[in-house]
Order: sequence, then structure tokens, then C-alpha cells
Amino acid sequence: MKSDTTTLLMSSRNTADNQLIWRAAVQRGWSVERVRGLRSPDLEPGRIVIYMESLFAPSIAKEFGLQLVQLPDDWLQSLPDEYRLRSVTLTTLGQISQSTLPLFLKPPNEKAFPAKIYHQVEPLLEDYDSATPVLAASPIEWESEYRCFCLGRQVRTSSIYLRRGELCESATEEELIAAQAFAKRVLRDKRVRIPQAFVLDVGIIVGHGWAVVEANAAWGSGIYGCDPDEVLRVLEQATIGSYERPND
Repeated sequence: MKSDTTTLLMSSRNTADNQLIWRAAVQRGWSVERVRGLRSPDLEPGRIVIYMESLFAPSIAKEFGLQLVQLPDDWLQSLPDEYRLRSVTLTTLGQISQSTLPLFLKPPNEKAFPAKIYHQVEPLLEDYDSATPVLAASPIEWESEYRCFCLGRQVRTSSIYLRRGELCESATEEELIAAQAFAKRVLRDKRVRIPQAFVLDVGIIVGHGWAVVEANAAWGSGIYGCDPDEVLRVLEQATIGSYERPND
């Protein structure tokens, strides 16, 4: 039997983001359950919304017969140049040569290794296979960076999260309006592939202007100063399917 129950499924980590999302879900009348280690709770049939680390989320979703909205690995590379303002290439760790370094390297989706500027790739190859996909970008300096939770081609909520590489919790109204205006410009461009629900990070490159930092899956992204209830609106569309027990 199907149910109208909506359950927010989270990891057991007690983070500030988890607390905010938990409170917003409770205010909506949702149930909230935690995954303890590798053990998933016994849930009632109904709608499940997942919010947890990318290391665990895909396997948990599969266990309940759900799908998570993700972005293709080449999403950032495929953006029109005017939105990137820097070179970005989807490659593998093994294909990066010393002659091309330093480069800013990051995993396309999962947080397999720290995203930062690397002057050597050998330390990564000690822990990761040479076929590990990686986005390689020319090093640049960001003045400020903003997180936008997006639904369809609309920004539902946004906040600043970095200023000159340091965590930042406050921005002026003018800064937030400018960040949203640029994000909306990207979202409205039909050349840009847009998943139904995701996170778009935008920022100002020193000496160049507004550009896309990256895009991430909503179900595994920190919310920073974004409105938790609006984040839930996005998360609802980031988990696809309803759970029914095998024998129901």
C-alpha cells in the first residue's frame, strides 16, 4: 500500500546543517529518520527525501528503490565559456602530466579527494586509481562565492559561503541580488543543461567578474545560510520515487 507519509532520511552526523533541515522537516509534519552506520531504518511506505553525504547516499537510495538526481561529470566543462571564464577539462588522474601543473583539481561529483590547487599529482595516485575522473581547471582567485539551491530554472534560496577563500556567513543585499541575477542568467540559457533539482555555485573571479564555480547534487550539499524550508523544496525533487515494501 502507498502512503502519504513523507520521511526525511539523514545520516547520523549531528551537524548544524542537519539540525536546520531536521527542524524544517518537523515543521512540515514530516517524519525524520537517521541512518546509523550501514544500517538503514525500517521505514513506512511512502515518500522518502534523502539528505546525506555523497559517500553513502547512492547506496541508501538504491536500497529503497529510489533514484538521486545527479549531474553529468562533464557539466562544468560543457558550460559556454562566458559562464566559466577559465579553462576546465574532464580528464583522469593518470592523464595529468607534470608539465600542465599547477592545476585546480576536483572530483566531478563525489568528494573523493580535496578540491584544491595541486602542484603534484603523484600523492593522489598513491591513494586513487589512475582512471579516477577529475575536473582540471586553470588556477584562479575567487573574490566571493555563493550557493544557490535551484528548482527547475529558478533559484529558490541562496547565500554567500566564501570570501577570499575563507568561510563567510554575511553578505550585503546588493551582493546577494547580484549573485542571484547571474545565477538566473545561467539558468535561463537554454544551452545550459539543467537537472530538475541541484545546487549551483557562482562567484566573482578576481579581475574577471561573475562565473560559475561548480554545480553539485542538492541531496549532499551544505546549506550554509540558505533558507532550510526552501532547501527542502529542492530536496523533494532531488529524490525520485516512492518506497514500497517488497511484500506490500
